Amino acid sequence: MKPLRLRRSRKRAAATLCLGLSAAAALQPSLAEPAAANSAAVYRFDIAAQPLYAALSQLAEQTGIQFVYSPDLVRSLQAPALSGSMTADQALQKLLAGSGLAHKAGQGNSVILEKTAVNQPQSAPGSTTLPSVTVVGKASGFDDNDPHSREYAKSHSAAATKTDTPIFDTAASIQVVPRAVMEDQKNTRIKDALENVSGVRAQPTLGMGTGFIVRGFKVDHVFRNGLITTQSNGFNSEFDIANLESVEILKGPSAMLYGRSEPGGLINVTTKKPSETPFYSLEQQFGSYDYYRTQWDATGPLNGDKTLLYRFSGSYQDNNSFRDLIFTDRVSVSPSITWKPSDATDFTLNVEGLKQDYQADFGIPAIGNRPANIPIGNSFGDTNDPVDHLSKVHLGTEFNHRFNQDWAIHNRFLMSRENNEQVFVNPSPAFGNALLADNRTLGRNIFSQENEVEAYTTNLDLTGKFKLLGMQHDALVGFDYTQSHTMYHTQGDWQNRNPALDIDIYNPRASYGIPASVFDSTLASYVQPGREYSMFVTEWYGAYFQDHITLWDKLHIYGGGRYDWAEVGRGRGTTEASAENALEYSNPSVKRKDEAFSPRVGILYQPWRWLSVYGSWSNSFGANNGVSAAGQALAPETGEQFEAGVKTQFFDDRLLATLAYYHLTKNNIMTADLSTPDPTDNAAIGQARSQGIELDVSGRLSDNFSIIGSYAFTDARITKNNDGYEGSRLPNVAEHSGSLWLRFDANGYQAAEGFSMGVGGVLAGKREGNYAYYGSPFQLPGYVRVDAFAAYKWNVHKFPVTAQFNIRNLLDKTYYESTDPDANVSPRNGIYPGAPLMAIGSVKVEF
Repeated sequence: MKPLRLRRSRKRAAATLCLGLSAAAALQPSLAEPAAANSAAVYRFDIAAQPLYAALSQLAEQTGIQFVYSPDLVRSLQAPALSGSMTADQALQKLLAGSGLAHKAGQGNSVILEKTAVNQPQSAPGSTTLPSVTVVGKASGFDDNDPHSREYAKSHSAAATKTDTPIFDTAASIQVVPRAVMEDQKNTRIKDALENVSGVRAQPTLGMGTGFIVRGFKVDHVFRNGLITTQSNGFNSEFDIANLESVEILKGPSAMLYGRSEPGGLINVTTKKPSETPFYSLEQQFGSYDYYRTQWDATGPLNGDKTLLYRFSGSYQDNNSFRDLIFTDRVSVSPSITWKPSDATDFTLNVEGLKQDYQADFGIPAIGNRPANIPIGNSFGDTNDPVDHLSKVHLGTEFNHRFNQDWAIHNRFLMSRENNEQVFVNPSPAFGNALLADNRTLGRNIFSQENEVEAYTTNLDLTGKFKLLGMQHDALVGFDYTQSHTMYHTQGDWQNRNPALDIDIYNPRASYGIPASVFDSTLASYVQPGREYSMFVTEWYGAYFQDHITLWDKLHIYGGGRYDWAEVGRGRGTTEASAENALEYSNPSVKRKDEAFSPRVGILYQPWRWLSVYGSWSNSFGANNGVSAAGQALAPETGEQFEAGVKTQFFDDRLLATLAYYHLTKNNIMTADLSTPDPTDNAAIGQARSQGIELDVSGRLSDNFSIIGSYAFTDARITKNNDGYEGSRLPNVAEHSGSLWLRFDANGYQAAEGFSMGVGGVLAGKREGNYAYYGSPFQLPGYVRVDAFAAYKWNVHKFPVTAQFNIRNLLDKTYYESTDPDANVSPRNGIYPGAPLMAIGSVKVEF
């Protein structure tokens, strides 16, 4: 007979006991208190998603219940995350949901687990059963990664601490936009999803990419499953949301765990993972401006014992735009596979490929101190402009091994490769005012650029939990390494206007039709001496540690630090080989090595179960890849932040709210050097400061109403530089901004059928369009955009079908999202208008 496994509290036993069935039946009541003593008590649980046996062990430790089961019974079974206040029985029901296991009361305080019988017999006379379940708190019918989940709040964030610490217990401002929100809003890019987060604004370049402003400062780099995706180049990648489970934002400097990162915050996308529970979905979307999108998702086991799992998700999208000549044709595929050789070990291989044909967009120019008052559909490219191409691939692995319920090792690896080819009819001069004195003629010339990026990054983390001197420790020790190469090739003339290509911004169509021969001859004949090829390299090592100390289950103390060794370099030449040689054999002034220690400390106190009060201090360390006019590599950027805030959980922990105040400074900011005629020469303007208040709310008000909302007051200014503009506001940062999205489910959020609807809005105040030294200043007006959706879900031959209709910009308001972040064109020449009223219909079938 196979042995049974008995899990019980470490307070009552020093080890796990394996008993035969006869021994289990003979358990004496003296081993524990009566079961009734625990059945009525309410506990607060924070148990991470993990193997079922480990989750049961944590439940036993906290409640004192003894679980009796055969080890084979739980082999390969996973338990969902569990967070909230509930009885022990309610918690056990959650952990066993979908496992095929049932439980019954044993003698004393023991609970016996067994397979669910088809016709469950009545309990034996004199036996007791645990009471029926009415779930309290966040413990809903779904775990955080369930594809059926409709939850707007997530209890954990992998990006914040690299441990399973709940957000509510972490001394930092952390927001997570889950899959459910993206589905309801029909987002296709992460820039749309992040409109739900306070203090975050998209700042795309050439009308695409994933550039953002967080707490006033630009963030170029997006992390994928905790690893940075692109390096040292400033060229923004593109993410389709088809393979995303959530988007996480860790506010403030995060260098202690991640090394190179902007002080405003870190953006991390979490991809979908293979699941033991089969799930299949197919969705077709269609909408305004010839918008068509097909999206799919499939996951499940590949073998009978569920040790091999797969997932395959992706999308195909083809759409025009409200902007003339602008379009996107994109396909994204994301296969992944997970191998679980044992309950303690898993290995996942994931691949993400994206190919996109599109037309880049420079937006519209400014006239005076406002965007030009022209139709927002007017664009200033050309009908014969060659199609632009983007291709990228991410190949990632993740390895986890749990030595026991307290100690584990984690390794991740990511290879990123990207190629982007673009040909423009470029506003010219690109970094000056391309609009002529008549305020209607835009100077242009032909320009092309290509960048190839290859990056590798990996990390190794050891996590552990232990008690020392009466204190609970949740420790982390890790090491990571990053290497990247970027080759940037340019051709054409973006500095000198070609009068033959001038265009009327009020009537651009009359000038469309530049002969293809003009494109070919211009690009073939022009070589910018010494500037045609640029090679950027980055090599980065970092070692870090962190300890989360808990006292009296109320006081949480965080401390940690990281030491970085970084090398960056840049070479230029008229050929690719000469650029590589210039980098390899250059003097040390073009290569720069830096070392730095980045600490982070924080404290959080919970006077009551529903309230956390915290404060923190953190630093950041970056690296500039530009060089000065004298050929000297620029000093690395650094940042420092002080933050204080409160977190609350309302409505039985269904709703999470964070209110934070921060004061953040950034030093050695790279920008154009105005003392030289070359607009690519860089200098450090000195220092900028951002301070403000942010509020984020997400979760459920009831079974029928869900909400996600935000508000930010942001005061971001230049505090030190040498051009006399101290005190100027940082561009594209609204003093007041916010968002609100409310969903109503007529039959409750867990209902398999019924009607749902939602309404929301995005608000942004007036923003500066550029730094004053990029020409005369101008402003983007404030705006409020209203969105809405309605959906109905029903079963067709037992298959769930959802029909949904979304309207974006319901009131059809004209507004301007941002300016180009001065990477390709002066902000005065590149203002991006928001889309007018756009309707999207969709039909989704699940299997």
